[in-house]
Amino acid sequence: MGASNSKLDRVILELPDDERYFGLENFGNTCYANSVLQTLYFCRPFRDRVLRYAAENPPGYGNENLLTCLADLFLQTSSQKKKTGFLSPRRLINRIKSENALFSNFMHQDAHEFLNYLLNDVSEILAREQKAAASAPTTPKSILTFGRGKDGRSPSLQELAAASTAITSREEDMFDLSLEIEPNCSVTSCLKKFSATEVLDGADKFFCDQCNSLQEAQKFMRMRHLPQVLCLHLKRFKYNEQLGRLSKLSHRVVFPFELKVVNTTPDCPDADTSYDLFGVVVHMGAQPNHGHYVALVKSCGQWVCFDDDQVIAVTEAQVQSTFGQPYDGGLVGSSNGVGVDHGYILLYQRNSPASEAPLPMDELP
Repeated sequence: MGASNSKLDRVILELPDDERYFGLENFGNTCYANSVLQTLYFCRPFRDRVLRYAAENPPGYGNENLLTCLADLFLQTSSQKKKTGFLSPRRLINRIKSENALFSNFMHQDAHEFLNYLLNDVSEILAREQKAAASAPTTPKSILTFGRGKDGRSPSLQELAAASTAITSREEDMFDLSLEIEPNCSVTSCLKKFSATEVLDGADKFFCDQCNSLQEAQKFMRMRHLPQVLCLHLKRFKYNEQLGRLSKLSHRVVFPFELKVVNTTPDCPDADTSYDLFGVVVHMGAQPNHGHYVALVKSCGQWVCFDDDQVIAVTEAQVQSTFGQPYDGGLVGSSNGVGVDHGYILLYQRNSPASEAPLPMDELP
């Protein structure tokens, strides 16, 4: 992505002086981690919470864990004197590899699996620390801003309701919404399908504990609370029974720069809220076990591509090129790389009306 380096470097240098744009060193196929870390760093509510944690837990305070390593990396980035360059996330990567065998090799990894592992581990660290503190409240308050549930730390709360007469319902806490994709579709249509009502009849009848019998029912999922940051995962990797392995679905999926999720939140009082796209993790390659990840983030009105240690400005049209190419379906890809760059993880931030004053830090979800 990009035009001449000199032109693009000049675009970044002309951005406001209070922001930093630093690439991350790759330690042998760690692009999956670098791309996720960049999108999280440019998620300002998340970054602010991590930096606040860094200020409250300076080096030497307590034992090292994944969160202290993450906080140290964010602090290094934000405190750089230069506007652009690259850093080494070695301490964080080594910590991740030592704690999780899945990432302790040089194989191609899934950026979505890494994102969920990182957020889950950070949330669990905070819960343990607050539980251990004598003066801490009984309900942990997370730095995570991907929504809020009854326990104060849910990323994205959904309600699963089965049966037309509300026989039963279940609430689940989720970090993101994983969306099934189809050829030549859009995120809006994927969300509509996600929340569609499914009829359970015939061999799929629902067993009702109250009636102690099988009943025809309707099953559907809804978002009960709109998160401050909405993370959408496009399910591009699917098991192919004929091949006996995962295959990449290179479908064209159009994602808007401004999104409303009305069709998944019919009971939300603020269902009409809009979201602005600020981060895209892009998978480059025709197969799930090969390829490369880069991050596209919007900062100060400008889209920037982080390709490991390389940082370049890109246009909105270049972001749109990761929708994928129109085709009839199936797997696509070519040796010259045409049509194999696809948006994989999308991050949207809630767009508050101008009349609303920003929440104080302590009141952010």
